[in-house]
Amino acid sequence: MTCAIRFAETGGPEVLRAEDVVVPPPAAGEATVRQQAVGVNYIDIYHRTGAYPLSLPSGIGVEGAGVVEAVGPGVTDIAAGDRVGYAGGPPGSYADVRNLPADRLVRLPADIGFEQAAGMMLKGLTAQYLLRRTYRVQPGDTILVHAAAGGVGLIMCQWAKALGARVIGTVGSDAKAALARAHGCDHTVVYTRERFVERVRELTEGEGVPVVYDSVGKDTFMDSLSCLRPLGMMVSFGNASGVVPPFDTGVLSRLGSLFLTRPTLFAYAARRGDLLAMAAELFEVVVSGKVRIDVAQRYPLREAAQAHRDLEARRTTGSTVLTP
Repeated sequence: MTCAIRFAETGGPEVLRAEDVVVPPPAAGEATVRQQAVGVNYIDIYHRTGAYPLSLPSGIGVEGAGVVEAVGPGVTDIAAGDRVGYAGGPPGSYADVRNLPADRLVRLPADIGFEQAAGMMLKGLTAQYLLRRTYRVQPGDTILVHAAAGGVGLIMCQWAKALGARVIGTVGSDAKAALARAHGCDHTVVYTRERFVERVRELTEGEGVPVVYDSVGKDTFMDSLSCLRPLGMMVSFGNASGVVPPFDTGVLSRLGSLFLTRPTLFAYAARRGDLLAMAAELFEVVVSGKVRIDVAQRYPLREAAQAHRDLEARRTTGSTVLTP
């Protein structure tokens, strides 16, 4: 028997329950991973609340790191004893031991630890596709990153700075502003007392930015469009404040023929070759020191509900991990 966090109904953090489960031998194409650290992400809250529906009852969590204990038939590029990390596959990472598709696993470099990996796989791969593929940031670009002191935000600020960009970041407090600046953010806007549209226009001498990376959603969406220069790209990749309501797409033309995309990591990394290439680039910037991964909160696995409470209340910064 092993411990797994599961839920049988949608709702608040209280629906999460620690259960004793039996993990069967890995099926064809699967690997059994004994987890050393588990990442906590906002998508887990979307799953728990039903914003992103799952078939219930269900496990929860999409990111982790550990050691492969066994592989099923047909698995050739992952072996027992490998140190691995992952982001994706069926929900269920909140567990001591689990089975998952072996093609979602990536071998970890020797100098990346388990907690670091669990704090960076989903967030770091998200930063990779946003900065290198959705809109390929160039030296001299000025970009806007919302939630700059969050897990994805801190990685994006550092990585964009290493690429030669100037970074404007929105944050919720002076403490978070200081944290974002320590991670490469050139200009911070405390949205609780400043209007970020006006600040962005001021910092760009009225021109606007070529790209906005927005994981907040409903509360920032329309103002984010107003920050873009003509032909700019609005990248809406999350909805922490709520789902963006329907809007008139004519707004995009009136504001200068803007582009709008709603990307997901799971589409960008669907093919294993893409996943491995993305992970290799992420590992390179971390091992080189260009990007550091801050695991700022740690909770025992059985306290997953409290981790969710703190994440929803915006009491967290950087990455959060559960320790089995």
